[in-house]
Amino acid sequence: MNPVVLIFSYILLLASIGLSLISIEVKDLLAAVIFMGAASLIVSLIFLILQAPDVAMSEAAIGAALTMAIYVIAVKKTEKEDKDD
Repeated sequence: MNPVVLIFSYILLLASIGLSLISIEVKDLLAAVIFMGAASLIVSLIFLILQAPDVAMSEAAIGAALTMAIYVIAVKKTEKEDKDD
């Protein structure tokens, strides 16, 4: 593998780990979901760099988009119930 691509992969990996840690530490649930989706999108880029485009597309579609949408809906419904109480 090209050393430049390898270094770029490591940078993406560190960014993904950083975003995951931020999503754990942040108090706002919606922000945590957004950080989690961004980390998943970066992981899909890593899969693309590692010559696995089918896995990258699956990760982007399911990990970043579908899971994030489900979590956003869950957070929004939870906030409504909290305001009603």
